[in-house]
Amino acid sequence: MTGGEGLPPAAEAFLEMLAAERNAAPRTRQAYASDLADFIAFLKRQNEGEPAALLEAGQTSIAAYGAWQGRSGLSSSTAARRLSCLRQFFRFVQREGWSDHDPTESIQMPRLEKPLPKLLSEAQVERLLDEGCHGHDDPRRDLVSRAALELLYTTGLRISELLSLPGRLFRRESEMVLIRGKGGRERLIPISHAAREAALALLHHDRDIDSPYLFPGRNPARALTRQGFDKILLHVALRAGIDPDLVSPHVLRHSFATHLLERGADLRALQMLLGHADIATTQIYTHVMQERLRQVLNQHHPLSDDAP
Repeated sequence: MTGGEGLPPAAEAFLEMLAAERNAAPRTRQAYASDLADFIAFLKRQNEGEPAALLEAGQTSIAAYGAWQGRSGLSSSTAARRLSCLRQFFRFVQREGWSDHDPTESIQMPRLEKPLPKLLSEAQVERLLDEGCHGHDDPRRDLVSRAALELLYTTGLRISELLSLPGRLFRRESEMVLIRGKGGRERLIPISHAAREAALALLHHDRDIDSPYLFPGRNPARALTRQGFDKILLHVALRAGIDPDLVSPHVLRHSFATHLLERGADLRALQMLLGHADIATTQIYTHVMQERLRQVLNQHHPLSDDAP
């Protein structure tokens, strides 16, 4: 079942191709069937209620459909998905020899806005460390929480990098540790005194646990799982009185980067700390800074409408 019942034969063939050649999931095929049905309904309205031939749709019809979606208030992501579906469909029918043109060829896809990353304020991070890492029923949970929060916020590690940290790294008298990141790329990052002390305190508590990891799981031979860590972070957020939806390893990584830039860090140095292969990835933080500066200006400039 392709989800294309009632569609023209060419559309049904396209949906069957998605299943056979691309192994597309049923939901994906149903979404594409819905997108094609929506375009056919638009063509019918344009044709004053008369059936319109899908394969005869031209560039003018595609452009009008895109404009209509914009006027209808659809999100840019939905509009882009629908136009992408049409582009794939018309390339398919052209490949099959059922049409000699691709009306989507010169149509520009809607520009998708990249959402700015969520951030914690410096005060919120301090609350996580001061209030969220104390008072658990299990004293070890305090040590795990403190070590994890200190390391995430003072290094900007990815969660996968944090959980795979070997305990032996912190027993060495060195201010730098070697991290193996995405694609096996290695980088040296500095470790703060507080983060090292928190890690050593956890290692001392776990001295009788035979595990190579700083954060061992239930099975000491394996690292703590992401799901297990999420539960720890949930309790830390609740103890600190901060909405748990605002607290995640990724948010702490973004907060680390943004707070460094706010205090004058160099973008190239930040790229090295975060382990980004391309500085273009790091440059999202310049957009964060621009947005925050705009908010500060609007709130505090004496001529701003938002100023008190």
